[in-house]
Amino acid sequence: MERASFKALEDGSFAGRIPGCDGLVVFGETEQECSDRLRSTLEEWVVLGLKLGHQLPVFAGIDLNREPALEPVDSL
Repeated sequence: MERASFKALEDGSFAGRIPGCDGLVVFGETEQECSDRLRSTLEEWVVLGLKLGHQLPVFAGIDLNREPALEPVDSL
């Protein structure tokens, strides 16, 4: 959300997006409503991307694209 950008539209509403998150655009009557919708939609966008195996952007050093590393059983 740190990279989120919001734009006031001609009708007084707002559009929000996050650079690097292709296709993720939301609209709201206020900037706060737009921000809330963007956060919620981003969560859904990431979950769907994980389920479908899409390449997701890396933000703040968090890479959700890596396969999980399994610990050896004998380490338990």
